[in-house]
Amino acid sequence: MNQSLYEQLVMQTQMNYSQYYGVYANGGTPVKLTEHHPLAYDQQVKSFAEKVKTADHIIVGGASGLSAAGGGDFYYTATPSYQRAFKRFYDKYHFAGAFAGMRHHWNSRGEFWGYLATFLHTTLHAPVREPYKDLQAILQGKDYFILTTNQDTQAIKAFPEEKVAQIQGDHRFFQCSQQCMDDVWDATEKVDEMYDYLEEHDTTIIPDDMIPRCPHCGAEAFPWVRGYGNFLEGSRYQEQYQKISDDIEEHLHDQHLLFLELGVGRMTPMFIQEPFWALTNNLAGAYDVMINRDYQFLPQQIEDKGIAIKGDIAKVLKDVRQQLNY
Repeated sequence: MNQSLYEQLVMQTQMNYSQYYGVYANGGTPVKLTEHHPLAYDQQVKSFAEKVKTADHIIVGGASGLSAAGGGDFYYTATPSYQRAFKRFYDKYHFAGAFAGMRHHWNSRGEFWGYLATFLHTTLHAPVREPYKDLQAILQGKDYFILTTNQDTQAIKAFPEEKVAQIQGDHRFFQCSQQCMDDVWDATEKVDEMYDYLEEHDTTIIPDDMIPRCPHCGAEAFPWVRGYGNFLEGSRYQEQYQKISDDIEEHLHDQHLLFLELGVGRMTPMFIQEPFWALTNNLAGAYDVMINRDYQFLPQQIEDKGIAIKGDIAKVLKDVRQQLNY
């Protein structure tokens, strides 16, 4: 299958990531950054708001920092929200966050699935978080598209699914662990069933006969998400890349095309950040607004076509919303 435009961009930047892995791992970037001093915060917010007002089209890249800013902060550390949502497992194992539990060597598949069901149930039933609500308000009346590497379903809860591309998977679906077929299926009902069993029996282990299995070959199911192992890059995966590619191709020549990078960290800059930088550099009407709590990277090559705001995403979006009077 031919790669879509956006997947080609990701593959190109993936090679860059591999070559400079040490730089990224240490919180840096190999890209030469501007030497210009950033504007004051209030001026940055005002500029962000003005860019939204004048944009013909807005492409949002939402990464982990966007969900974390609204309370979805339990992935890497044992935050209070982690300790509440994963209480049985935290009390028993004291994991340092949700991903630490996913890397644990479990004594049984029943306990692994007990943990995984807790993880998926937590994200599937989380309400739309505040930064997403502010983003909804900021985008009202605008032509837009959402690209996200988050698998937590926040984006498709907040926005119409046809306007969202989830290129790293989606907690709502299972796939066959053996990839016996190019198909994914609904996971929500089974996740609720497993979670209800844990609650009812006050346990961390589900019975073996409750473990989800492929309806075709009987192999164990697998969450359709990258990062846990055998991620299926099948038709649904290609559909997500095609959606964002089609949107970009439709707006290549817009006079005012606005890219928004929200919470891109150093683990996966190749999926949103660096493709956005490349597009901004090569498209005459493009402008890039980057918001990150920890980093302020504005490439020299687009120093006149972008701003990098270092700050809490929740606060920035709320301040921009206020500036827009929404």
